This record gives sequence, structure tokens and C-alpha cells, in this order.
Amino acid sequence: MCFLRRPGAPASWIWWRMLRQVLRRGLQSFCHRLGSCVSRHPVFFLTVPAVLTITFGLGALNRFQPEGDLERLVAPSHSLAKIERSLASSLFPLDQSKSQLYSDLHTPGRYGRVILLSPPGDNILLQAEGILQTHRAVLEMKDGRNSFIGHQLGGVVEVPNSKDQRVKSARAIQITYYLQTYGSATQDLIGEKWENEFCKLMRKLQEEHRHLQLYSLASFSLWRDFHKTSILARSQVLVSLVLILTTATLSSSMKDCLRGKPFLGLLGVLTVCISVVTAAGIFFITDGKYNSTLLGIPFFAMGHGTKGVFELLSGWRRTKENLPFKDRVADAYSDVMVTYTMTSSLYFITFGMGASPFTNIEAVKVFCQNMCVSILLNYFYIFSFFGSCLVFAGQLEQNRYHSIFCCKIPSAEYLDRKPVWFQTVMSDGHQQTSHHETNPYQHHFIQHFLREHYNEWITNIYVKPFVVILYLIYASFSFMGCLQISDGANIINLLASDSPSVSYAMVQQKYFSNYSPVIGFYVYEPLEYWNSSVQEDLRRLCSGFTAVSWVEQYYQFLKVSNISANNKSDFISVLQSSFLKKPEFQHFRNDIIFSKAGDENNIIASRLHLVARTSRDKQKEVVEVLEKLRPLSLSKSIRFIVFNPSFVFMDHYSLSVTVPVLIAGFGVLLVLILTFFLVIHPLGNFWLILSVTSIELGVLGLMTLWNIDMDCISILCLIYTLNFAIDHCAPLLYTFVLATEHTRTQCIKSSLQEHGTAILQNVTSFLIGLVPLLFVPSNLTFTLFKCLLLTGGCTLLHCFVILPVFLTFFPPSKKHHKKKKRAKRKEREEIECIEIQENPDHVTTV
Repeated sequence: MCFLRRPGAPASWIWWRMLRQVLRRGLQSFCHRLGSCVSRHPVFFLTVPAVLTITFGLGALNRFQPEGDLERLVAPSHSLAKIERSLASSLFPLDQSKSQLYSDLHTPGRYGRVILLSPPGDNILLQAEGILQTHRAVLEMKDGRNSFIGHQLGGVVEVPNSKDQRVKSARAIQITYYLQTYGSATQDLIGEKWENEFCKLMRKLQEEHRHLQLYSLASFSLWRDFHKTSILARSQVLVSLVLILTTATLSSSMKDCLRGKPFLGLLGVLTVCISVVTAAGIFFITDGKYNSTLLGIPFFAMGHGTKGVFELLSGWRRTKENLPFKDRVADAYSDVMVTYTMTSSLYFITFGMGASPFTNIEAVKVFCQNMCVSILLNYFYIFSFFGSCLVFAGQLEQNRYHSIFCCKIPSAEYLDRKPVWFQTVMSDGHQQTSHHETNPYQHHFIQHFLREHYNEWITNIYVKPFVVILYLIYASFSFMGCLQISDGANIINLLASDSPSVSYAMVQQKYFSNYSPVIGFYVYEPLEYWNSSVQEDLRRLCSGFTAVSWVEQYYQFLKVSNISANNKSDFISVLQSSFLKKPEFQHFRNDIIFSKAGDENNIIASRLHLVARTSRDKQKEVVEVLEKLRPLSLSKSIRFIVFNPSFVFMDHYSLSVTVPVLIAGFGVLLVLILTFFLVIHPLGNFWLILSVTSIELGVLGLMTLWNIDMDCISILCLIYTLNFAIDHCAPLLYTFVLATEHTRTQCIKSSLQEHGTAILQNVTSFLIGLVPLLFVPSNLTFTLFKCLLLTGGCTLLHCFVILPVFLTFFPPSKKHHKKKKRAKRKEREEIECIEIQENPDHVTTV
């Protein structure tokens, strides 16, 4: 191996080039030895993965356990709202009162809710008998610590020109029942039984009251409907597997019965399946718990694993047919496994970043941990199990056995005496080809289409302007979508779409979205409530809210009663002896915490309740309220916290879900930069960074325009997009920058001819496998389908349309290859002239 220095090239450039070549040859040599080892011991490499699958697969069945804590799974792990809840619970424990409002709770606990909706145009206030029957039926239920909580009216119409805002009619009423379990395991089981009976009762009452529509919700409903997705998707996942198997089998077939490899496509998909089963077994054996977000792992693993399968098949077709089958397997490994090892490493790095402690969403962390195990096993099974299948298939081909029926292919003379259908089924296509065709695998229908039709069309000078315009449109829509990103803190996005929880949420959003949830305003330090400046600060903080406040009621009481309480002793004395003893104000006792030091009483903490006026997008406005109130607690003299149970899911959710993508993207960028001057070619990494960035931003922008929020599922799909883009663009780009043809156009044609078949096979199988997800009635699978469809579509667009055109405009230049070939041709012509001169008797016949 020699390294010729180009004129004017610095010595450092030569050393970098030498280092790249050494690393590349070293990796290829290692993969060649790996392929040789597999080809010499195919039974061993076939048996070990099968034993692992049986061992861990059976273990997974015994240890399968669903995740029961939905808050732990989808709420931010390091949330300020959880700290605020702990502080609120320590100040105002739940067991202080038997008549607390649901909005006062610090944790949702056990509860049952029902919305009664009247027919269009009717007044729910005129349906009092039906409402009271429903209410009495709930209170008469047994086996529960139930208490009537309260009600809300929805779709309210006020009396025109009414000064006291009298209600004329209402469309809906919401009633909430809370079960006081206090964290006791026994009472929690009783509460769970009560909730089940509550849901059954609501279904029964719906049949009895045809004139009312009942929508019920219990505390376990969200978890049940979240887990319901995996149950609904079972049959569709199996259909998806069948479609992928069929597509892989057909795309691996050829008319040539000797060189067609339909069973290898089938076995390749099955290889990925058993690796996923093994990874699931390891996950459950290590005390992992299943949740519906893990439904995406088979699709993620399939997209990467089948890429390796189809690349190995393409690598086999590029080997010389006259070599022994063991050497052909080793050559295929040397050609393919270097790039596949790099892309698998990047998969492991990006999902490893997602599984790091920096990830604040437990569902994302668990998914990434499982995905890392799946990628490792996927890589091991591809080069061992599928490699062994490739060895056996190569042996059959060398011995001239039929690729489907595994019988000897008859001679041409024997076939000539048989019917046409028999010749079609049993003929070796290479027997009918002309002698100058050295590669019979070029007759594969995808490769033939790319070579004879598509490559010439996409590189046509009249097509290139339209491709540039198409990319500008793509970039414009992507940029527009990236400016409209919205976070997906709404947990409804993860539930089955036809579930009672979603129906309840839709009705609640329609009729009860005028006001936010009741926000607890907790003053956790002693405060001079009798001071006029403190009173003014409290009014200023509560301005813009509808407040349920003991402070405001007490000030009104002092004003109406004409009582002066301008000092501490008078203020607290009247509060305890007069105000809190009146029946209409007794419920404020639970909102004030007194302490006694000697003969002096003090108010050490208190709470108020605030309600904000909102529009239809209530959740977004509540997040804005939360972000505005928290800084005030640090800047004002009054030390307070605000809390509602829903804050646990909303708190910094947008930051929590974007961090995994940023970390994964930074990890990919760092790896590509570190290998910029080491692996293959620096311009290959540069183009790879540009391509992956374009695909990632395109998927992000288009999914926003497709009404997909930034929830944990879409974030996982964005992490996968990084890797999927690298998986398909890297072989194409690296082959292009290393190509030695005269022009860039010829180089991109060569790259598409070499890797286009595998890319098209894999992306087609991937997209066809997503179709059954459309028929799963779940918001989670809809999000998964949309994101993965955009991932596959944008990657296919870049690999077959954008890159083949743009690479013909920009570096790397191929002029030095052209000069080298001209110099070699000139040298060869000079040698031939010398030989002719030395042999004057040489006669050339034409």
C-alpha cells in the first residue's frame, strides 16, 4: 500500500489520509475475520442465539408485569411541583377534615367523577330528579369511604342584564366524589373496588336515564386507558409483522431460481423478531415493568435490523460468484459490517444518552434503556444468526440447489424438454444471459430499475431545477413548523382514543374550560395579616383571579361588623372567637394554622384558593399562570407556593421532553466531529451531518404542522429519526466520497446502484409495516404512525431525490481521480508503444 502525495498537499494531509486508510483497512480486516469465523462455525452461531431466545423469552412470560404508576411514568421526575406538593401536604394533611374539596387535595388519590349532560337545547337544571337519583345511587354504594365533594355547572347561560349574574340555564353538571384512603393499603384496595363499582353504576344509570348523557372518570381510568393501547394493538402488530415478512420475502426474490434469496429476507425479519423477544426477556428479568410506550420498540428495532439484513444481501450480491461461499461471506462482512457497526454504535450512543440521568421523563428513560439492549442484541443476532443463515444459503447456491424448493437445478438440456411453466420455475437465469454479463445479480428487479431508469432520470439536467425547488418548499414548511412547536403535557395524547377517559376529557374541555383548576395559594411563613401593606400585597397577588379567601372574607366581616383589628392580638382574637365560629365561615378553619407560644397565638401558615379565567386552551394558560406566579414568590415579601395536582404533569414538561433530543443530537454531533478526520473521509461526515440535520428538522417541523405535540412518544421518534437518517445516508455518502469515477454524476449513480436496493427494500418494508397502526384506536399509536411515517418519508426523499442532485453540485471534486486515470491510461499507452516498437513483426488483426 503506497500513498502518493499530490502536488502542493501538506505533509499533515498525507498523515491524516494514511491514518484514515489504516483505520479503514483495520476495521475491514476485523469484519473479514468475523465473517470467516461465522462461515467456519455456522452451527454454533446459529444455536447460541436460539438458546438465548428460548431462555430469556420463557423467563419474560413469567415475570411480565405492567407499570401501575402513571404519574411516575409520564410526569417529570425532577419537578418543582412535587416539592411544592410535599410542603403543602406537610402543612395541611389530608386527614384534617372530612369535607375537603377535590381541588384542595395535594394528590388526586381515589375519586370518582361524573358529568351529566342534557340534550342540545335543554336545561340541566330542569333535570333535577335524574341528577338526585344519580347522586343518591352513588352515596348508597358500599365498601367505600365516600363523601360528596361538590359540583360545577357547565355551558352556563346567565339572565340578561342581571346584576348578580343569575344563572338562566346550564347544559352540564359535574359532580366529584372523593374517597379518603390516607395512604392505607387496605383502604386503597377498598377504594379501588369502589371505583370499579362506580364505573359499572354509571354505565347502568346511562341505560336507565336515556334523556341524560353520563360521562364518568375514576382515578384508575387514566392508567387503564393508557395500558389499553397495548391490548388493542396486539392483532395489528401481528398483521404488521406479516406485512414486513411478506415485503422482505418478495423484495429479496429474483426470477433466477438459483440466486434469488426469498427465505433470507424472511429469516432476516425473524432474526430481528427473536432479538427483540430476547431483549424483552432481559428487561423483565431485571424487574422492568411494561408500559404502552414500549410498543414502539419492535418498529424501531425492525427499521434498524432489516437495514443490516438487506445490506448483507446486497454485499453478497457484490461478491465474485466464482469464489467459495465461505470467502464470499467473509467479503460481504468486510464490505457491509464496518458501516453497520458504526450506525449501531450511534444508535447505542443516542439512546444511551436518552437513558442517562439527564432525562427527566421516566417513560423516555425506560424506553431508551430497553432500546439499548435491543440494539446490542440486534447487532449480535445479525452477524451470528443471520450470518449463519447466509452461510447455508451460500452453500446451497454453490451446490446449485433451488433457492425455494432446495432441490438440484436440472441441466439446460433437461429443461428444454419440459413445459414453459417448468422452465420458468426451475431455470437458472444466468444460463440464458450473454457471456459478457459478469454479474447475474444485476437482474434483481429493484437494481435493474435503478440502473436502467431511475439513475438516468434523477441526474438529468432538466430534473435538477425541480428538485431544488422541491427542497426549498420542504425547507420552508419545516422551518414554519419548527416555529410552532407546542409541548404535549396533555396526558390524553397517550390514551386509547375510544376510551371513557378521552370522552370525559372532551366533554370537560367543551363545557368546563372557562376556568382553570382551583389553585392552592399557600403562605408558609408567619405574616402580619393585620398590616394594611400586607393586605394590599395579598390583593395585588390575587388580582386577576377569582379567589376563595378567608382573608378577604374576614376583612369584609370586620367592615360589616364595624370592628377594628389593627393589631395582632385583636386581629387573632376576633378571628378565633367570632369569625371562625360562625357557621358560614367554619370551613375556613382548615385553611389557617395557629400556634401558641405562652398566652400568645400566632398564624404560622394559611392558604387561599384561586381560580383563573381561561379560554378553550386551558392547559396552556394554566402553565403560563404557573410560570408567572412562581417568580413572584421570590421577588415579593410574601413567601408562598402555588399548587394543583395537575401541576405535576405540566411542570417544565416542554424542557423535559426536549432535553433527550438535544442530548442525543449533541452525542451524534460529537461522535461525527471526533471521527471527522479519522473515519472514511472528512467530507463524508460533513455531508452526513448536513443530511441528518435536514431530515431531523424536516420531521420536527412537519409533525408540528400535522398537529403532533411534543410528548414522550414524539420525542422518542425524533431520537430514532437521528439514527434512521444516519443508517440510510451514511453508506450512500461514504460510497460517493470514495468513488473514483470521472464525474460526480457517475459517482452518485454508482452509489445508488450499490446501496439503493437495500435502502429502498428497508424503507418500503418499514413504511408498509406501519400501516396497521392506523387501525388501532389509540392516540399513542396515531402519534407513533405519523412520526415514523415522516421519518421514513423524509429519509427516502433525501436518499433518492435530494442527495443525488445536490451531490452533483458541491464537493468533493472528482477531478484528481480523472487526472490519475488519464495518467494511468497515458502510461499504459506508452508501454504498449514500446512493446510494439520492440516487436516490429507484431501484427494486429481486427
